[in-house]
Amino acid sequence: MHIAIAGNIGAGKTTLATKLAEYYNWIPCFESVEDNPYLEDFYKDMPKWAFHLQVYFLNHRFNQVVQVQQNPLPTIQDRTIYEDAHIFATGLYKSGIMKPREFENYWGVYQTLLHFVAPPDVLIYLKGDIPKLMEQIKRRGRSYEQSLESYVTDLNAHYESWIDNYTESPLIVYDIAQADFLRSEQDWQTLIGQIDQILERQTTQTKSVQ
Repeated sequence: MHIAIAGNIGAGKTTLATKLAEYYNWIPCFESVEDNPYLEDFYKDMPKWAFHLQVYFLNHRFNQVVQVQQNPLPTIQDRTIYEDAHIFATGLYKSGIMKPREFENYWGVYQTLLHFVAPPDVLIYLKGDIPKLMEQIKRRGRSYEQSLESYVTDLNAHYESWIDNYTESPLIVYDIAQADFLRSEQDWQTLIGQIDQILERQTTQTKSVQ
């Protein structure tokens, strides 16, 4: 079983992954941020470091997915390989930050890697408006993230376009501006109910095939 959480910077992916892993006794698989050798440089000079950063993330995410697929235990993943390509790399290219030849090279590698990647069994998308995202970004206090509002706004537009066309697996859209899984027990139980419903349906389908 592979559950994945998608969402913009500051949406609460790591928090939700941690909470779900504890609730279901799943193995959490987190995004690497603190040991990323390009992230701070990227925020200081995006055109110079965009390609390097995106290739780093793509390689890291692919290795994560391979480990998830080889692990017989249920796993919950913080961010997907689809976001790396369709949101971040594409957004950087369309905004002129990543050069066309860099993006073409990146996209070719991504398409090759997709042949070895299975989609998650369930995708949870944390949908957020800009005020809510910026509030949560400021709350977690990473200095290099504090002036990213225009960048986060651009990313959000790409997220909405991508998620509207996502068909790879069952999808739960959770609006963090309307519900709070961390502070409201009712909102948390509503989300758990949605997840359980999908998992039960998939279990039933698997048994019927067998």
